[in-house]
Amino acid sequence: MALNRDFVGRTYASAAPYEVSRVKIREFAAAIGDHNPIYRDREAARAAGHPDVVAPPTFPIVFSLQSGGEALADPELGLNFAMVVHGEQRFEYTRPIHPGDELVTRSTITDIRSAGRNELLTIKSEVSTVAGEPVCTTYNTIVERGGAA
Repeated sequence: MALNRDFVGRTYASAAPYEVSRVKIREFAAAIGDHNPIYRDREAARAAGHPDVVAPPTFPIVFSLQSGGEALADPELGLNFAMVVHGEQRFEYTRPIHPGDELVTRSTITDIRSAGRNELLTIKSEVSTVAGEPVCTTYNTIVERGGAA
């Protein structure tokens, strides 16, 4: 069954800020197998020009889809999670993420389209501090296999 195209353009805000910590940055770096010392060691990060450790570039995936999750879980969208795979992900940064950042996300469904027998849904998430300072934009495309059949 095709996804409901009426969802294109809908925007969802995060329910609460995500508070970044050194522990979460270190855990994420370990989970992705990245041993770069700027993710773990303040002195290494400072030597690289950062005020503190810095989060790996893909770190926003931890929280950026939470606001869009409301849409994905809506039965009217018609998404079959059993058939979902990760399609594409990219990040555009204004500045790095550091411990102490309190981040909020506004996620918008920007596209739903068919590709063969699959449905592709793209979500753009604007990540900023609670004070409104832009941090990054994430783009995530998920694929529902066989959804367009």
